[in-house]
Amino acid sequence: MQKPQSILVVDDDPRLCRLVSRQLTREGYSVRTASGGEEMRRLISEALPDLVILDLMLPGEDGFSLARELRAQSSVGIVMLTGKTDTVDKIVGLEIGADDYVTKPFDERELLARVRSVLRRVNDDTRDQPADANIACFEGWSLDLNAYELSSPDGDLVHLTSHEFQLLEALVRHGHRVLTRDAILELLSGRDWTPEDRSVDVLVGKLRKKLESDPHAPKLIKTVRGVGYILTATVSFAAKR
Repeated sequence: MQKPQSILVVDDDPRLCRLVSRQLTREGYSVRTASGGEEMRRLISEALPDLVILDLMLPGEDGFSLARELRAQSSVGIVMLTGKTDTVDKIVGLEIGADDYVTKPFDERELLARVRSVLRRVNDDTRDQPADANIACFEGWSLDLNAYELSSPDGDLVHLTSHEFQLLEALVRHGHRVLTRDAILELLSGRDWTPEDRSVDVLVGKLRKKLESDPHAPKLIKTVRGVGYILTATVSFAAKR
């Protein structure tokens, strides 16, 4: 019998925790609840969940700092709960690694739909990946993470600069997740930059010319307005033979 997927709900509202836990349990998920950061850490140390539903407004440590901590330690799915409608809060949540967000008060069906969507993405990112996987494949393209080589769907080698390779590697490793411009700049080794630096946009444009059939209407590397970029293709990893 397949083990049920596990979800950790972190919210200081006991009533909300009970409601969400009851709903998700009915859908076949294994659910635990925590009222704050310390309890969350304790439960995660016992067993890492597949997904964390994390409230933005928590006593002591806010959801932003906890989401940042979670993302630094694992690729667990993260759905933020927020009582605010401010777009900035949603953007910040995505910037620090959350996969999705739901605004309170929310419809139970909406939360369930977003949970299912995030779990599908998390499962797609990790399913059947060998421990020594070093080849990332997407839409016929093949990126050798050890040899620093990109092969086209026709089997031709495509030259990438070091920064183009670093950008593409970051995108494939975060498939279906938004990478902010700041996060990308931090990944580019040897770069001095300022908050107004637009070199990421230039770099994305150059990479699109090598990957996209029409760089002006990109399908693989999409722009998330005001946030950053996302690789829309499903990525699979394999070990080099």
